[in-house]
Amino acid sequence: MELGIFTFAETPQGAPGAAGTRLRNLIEEIEVADAVGLDVFGVGEHHRPDYAISSPAVVLGAAAARTRRIKLTSAVTVLSSDDPVRVFQDFATVDLISSGRAEIMAGRGSFIESFPLFGYDLADYDVLFSEKLDLLLQLREHEHVTWSGRHRAPIQALGVYPRPERVIPLWIAVGGTPQSAIRAGTRGLPLAVAIIGGAPERFASLVNLYRDAGRRAGHDAATLKVGINSHGFVADTTQEAIDTYYPGHAEVMDRIGRERGWPPQSRAQFDAERSPHGALLVGSVEEVAEKILYEHEIFRHDRFLLQMSVGPMPHAKLMRAIELFGTKVAPIVRAAVAAG
Repeated sequence: MELGIFTFAETPQGAPGAAGTRLRNLIEEIEVADAVGLDVFGVGEHHRPDYAISSPAVVLGAAAARTRRIKLTSAVTVLSSDDPVRVFQDFATVDLISSGRAEIMAGRGSFIESFPLFGYDLADYDVLFSEKLDLLLQLREHEHVTWSGRHRAPIQALGVYPRPERVIPLWIAVGGTPQSAIRAGTRGLPLAVAIIGGAPERFASLVNLYRDAGRRAGHDAATLKVGINSHGFVADTTQEAIDTYYPGHAEVMDRIGRERGWPPQSRAQFDAERSPHGALLVGSVEEVAEKILYEHEIFRHDRFLLQMSVGPMPHAKLMRAIELFGTKVAPIVRAAVAAG
């Protein structure tokens, strides 16, 4: 199982220079993840004042020049409000700089700011993603493309450059929509499932739908890869992990909750989510490793990515957490998975 980190580069609002500092720190964090042997680092896309990344490929290009082996992926690219030609060109460029380490994780987006920003109607939310995914797949497979659709000007036998070192892996990111999982399986694309609340077991049916759809479409089961993306944090002790992680997590969840009409998250709810069968992976090395392995029993997934900076986090704490995840958690998980 591949193990890695993902982030949206959460940034304190209203602090002068905060975005620049956060992005420079992020490149150092990706360097450390590479040095300690983690397999993947992902950066997500948002268009809000509380996040520093609106262009994942730019950040990944900077990271590509400073790393040697770690895979570099978006987490996610909001494909519905982007231009697939530009997405392909951006990630082909990252792939060339990194000598073949770029990946794309495409999704419809958990926030909606990018739709009015780039002139799209939310009423077309689903059809935009489906249509643009079709174009991106054609761009990935063919140097010269002929294509037409409803929401973009047609392309008539045009070449798209540069070409990457190899076919760029394209994952479909879902938050729980069965139709999205079925679409990924039907197309034979890897599936990334975001589990940020509730019991992980409730997502098992989603993964089963995906695999069943892939088999019915004639895809080899070995190609139907599954990734799990979760919130969490690892520290030298359980208490340190809780004390470091909880304040930022609670602030972000309450702020987003106010926007979406959720009730405030209580400390009791956090503790329940942190329990052995909850969604949060917050604790010591052993606790985090055990929970990853518990989820592996449920999903038999191929990749696990941990989002450790749900809210603004001290850079030194994140660097230590990434070091622990790579040097302590990862060997435990890899040995257990290899042993079956």
